[in-house]
Amino acid sequence: MNGLGEGHSEQAGRPPEARTQGVEEAEVGLAQQAWTLLFELLHTHMRNFPALAAEFDLSPVQAHVLRQLGEGALAMSTLATYLSCDASNVTGLVDRLEARKLVERRSSEQDRRVKMLVLTEAGAELRGRLMARMARPPPFMASMPEEDLVALGDIMRRALKTQ
Repeated sequence: MNGLGEGHSEQAGRPPEARTQGVEEAEVGLAQQAWTLLFELLHTHMRNFPALAAEFDLSPVQAHVLRQLGEGALAMSTLATYLSCDASNVTGLVDRLEARKLVERRSSEQDRRVKMLVLTEAGAELRGRLMARMARPPPFMASMPEEDLVALGDIMRRALKTQ
């Protein structure tokens, strides 16, 4: 008998709850394997991010800030939370972006003590170029068969819908 048949007969002799547990364990194992591979792929690819940011005379953190500001005005305290750093670190970071005329500080309309960051016209233009560059797929992905790219895109869209 082949390996598939042997495993099947083992499952058939187990109580239903044990069979369900085995399936759940296998699904968790597959999910963990897929997540681990995805994380490793992203981690490996992000090693290239400093060089990508440097193409625009940005540090990696400055590039992340421009990316984040594309979604609209952002309080400096929110940016500090997003970057997992102290607000004093954000001040220096914003000072450098402001010196390049990429962002500007504005008082919040709800609370004038809160400083909001917004992209300037030059910042929005640079962000657009940065995002276009970030969207360019790496060679390994660009060379994947079309059906794999369609399947991968479908899987990623479904995963993002659950977030």
